[in-house]
Amino acid sequence: MTSELYLSRKEVRAVDQAAMEQYHLPGIVLMENAGLNAVRYIEKLGDFQKIVVCAGKGNNGGDGFVIARHLQFLGREVHILLFADPEKLSGDARTNYEICRAGELPLTIHATADPEELDLKSITTELTSADLVIDALLGTGTRGEVREPYATLIAAINDAARPVVAIDLPSGLDCDSGEPLGPTIKAWETVTMVAHKKGFANAESKPYTGKVTVVPIGICRKQQEELLGS
Repeated sequence: MTSELYLSRKEVRAVDQAAMEQYHLPGIVLMENAGLNAVRYIEKLGDFQKIVVCAGKGNNGGDGFVIARHLQFLGREVHILLFADPEKLSGDARTNYEICRAGELPLTIHATADPEELDLKSITTELTSADLVIDALLGTGTRGEVREPYATLIAAINDAARPVVAIDLPSGLDCDSGEPLGPTIKAWETVTMVAHKKGFANAESKPYTGKVTVVPIGICRKQQEELLGS
């Protein structure tokens, strides 16, 4: 995987699709590999004991569930904050949510889109008491202005002034342009899957991404070369 390679939103989807259809890697396996490899990197960053994972309703949130599970297995005190109705989760994200529930990981659900109904006091308490915050709210598919409750949540995460590791890309950052779509996570580090995202080539993205590290999703080297030319 070359650090110089940048993928657009469309190319990211094409890689995932090819991995599943051509190389027979189920999506749940790709998500597991992405989350586990993110944890392997996060473990190198420091001895963080209390970790808050902020998860959204899509596959980025699914990555967050995988990350939470592995961090807890390693002895970390993990608390998941889910900002979605669990009944609206689907596919691999829903499966990994159910795994966390079955494993009795500490998880608080904030299922409202109305910022007036968010329990910001308790959310802020969780964030400010964390040694590390994992941003798994919004992924590469995000387009247009950041909507509620994510706009309010992103502001709360930034205001908490804790180290943040963004998963795949900082929530609120456009994958292709590297420009903020409204309130945007200011990450300490970004762990991104397969390759840098196209928007990371924009120097204006750096205050949001922090240091960017690429991790694999489990495709073989030959397959990677076929897909990415790397």
